[in-house]
Amino acid sequence: MFNATTKGISVTVMPVYIDERSEPAESRYFWAYRVMIENNSGEEAQLVSRYWRITDSNGHVEEVEGEGVVGEQPRIAAGDSYSYTSGCPLRTPSGIMSGRYTMRNRSRGYFEVEIPAFPLDLPDNDPVLN
Repeated sequence: MFNATTKGISVTVMPVYIDERSEPAESRYFWAYRVMIENNSGEEAQLVSRYWRITDSNGHVEEVEGEGVVGEQPRIAAGDSYSYTSGCPLRTPSGIMSGRYTMRNRSRGYFEVEIPAFPLDLPDNDPVLN
């Protein structure tokens, strides 16, 4: 698991390679990742938008931005958490993802929360430094 905490908001990510959705012979590799966002900031916070930077082992970068996550802009009460699962295809057997969420609360208004960088490496391969 990979974790980062920003302004009392903790983001934990667990990536998993999905063999059933991958076609290595066709350069298609698929990972799912589970994200848990814990709000220890002392007040309700809403996840407004996301930004992902996805880099494969060839150095190809894809950036993804949009409102919320998985079609939601969840409000996370103080002391509560929110989890979701999503996925990422790559053209190479390894890569790395990182990003940020834009959150909003009453005292700070809009603020950025780091999503920790995490590797996308095949389970049987040696990790690649991306």
